[in-house]
Amino acid sequence: MTSLILDAGAFIAVERGDRGMVAILKVAQIQSLPLRSNGGVIAEVWRGGSGRQVPLARLLNAVEVMSVDNDLGRAAGVLTRDAGGGSAVDAVVVASARDGDQIVTSDHVDIQALINSSGRSIGIVTC
Repeated sequence: MTSLILDAGAFIAVERGDRGMVAILKVAQIQSLPLRSNGGVIAEVWRGGSGRQVPLARLLNAVEVMSVDNDLGRAAGVLTRDAGGGSAVDAVVVASARDGDQIVTSDHVDIQALINSSGRSIGIVTC
């Protein structure tokens, strides 16, 4: 089943109350699309979950947060090498995506370079 993979930009958009991001998440809910992310992304955005982060905290309850284990870390490292750079967290986002998944990101240029290096059919939804 196709999943939406959430990068840090998606969580930041939710935190800011971005209507476009809310619409993307509503469509995902209607279509029963699983939401996934990873611990590295959470580390980039989590600051305690109170105040402005309450919507982010709620969203996290609906997201499968994957661990960055040895295999995923190595796959991300190879992607970074093959793409000629990029952040480790972005590489983990792409490495965790499967054919047909959609990555929701505000960093479409770097993510696209990593997707191109992966050789997989992964879409991008810009937030």
